[in-house]
Amino acid sequence: MSTRSERRARRAPKRFGAATIIPMGATIVLLAIIAAIAIVNRKAVGSSMPIPLSSNLSVGDSAPNFSVATSQGQFSLASTTGPVLLEVFATWCPHCQHETVVMNKLYAAYGDRVHFVAVSGSPLAMNHSSPESQADVDAFVQFFQVRYPVAFDQSLDVANAYIQAGFPTIVLIGSDKRVKYLGTGEIAEATLAHNIRSMLARRR
Repeated sequence: MSTRSERRARRAPKRFGAATIIPMGATIVLLAIIAAIAIVNRKAVGSSMPIPLSSNLSVGDSAPNFSVATSQGQFSLASTTGPVLLEVFATWCPHCQHETVVMNKLYAAYGDRVHFVAVSGSPLAMNHSSPESQADVDAFVQFFQVRYPVAFDQSLDVANAYIQAGFPTIVLIGSDKRVKYLGTGEIAEATLAHNIRSMLARRR
């Protein structure tokens, strides 16, 4: 038989010691801080980062002509004889920053068969407040170790002609100067590679 003291011990509610309560409290506070930062960042990007209105461009349309001075020389769509991969990006855009890794890999794999060009499309610089400049684009290229041609477009003409309501916008243009693919946001390397191969296959 159990004694009276043993029965009282079984009925007594469990108490959490200080060693248990402190880590739990710290975890809750940390989660709250992370959530608050995420909300602030989301509001800041949504309110202060202007994005050009979406163009009416669709797959199959004739690609609007443009000419820009890139980090690797002058680029003119009208004078190219092969297919083109165009990216419209913003230096402050985290999705564009992440996509540089994908673009570098694609450029290494297809740069000898496809003309690559990335063109700035935002009036704001990487610091979210000052006007975009050539120096800001150059800093973007250096910091993210961009290997493909990049251009600063102060007029935003390319963005206004091609943007799909978000950065980055990636466009594949065939050698016939027609749009073969339109994509927005962080696009997987496999997805873009598949569409590049399909575009190249149609040239034969």
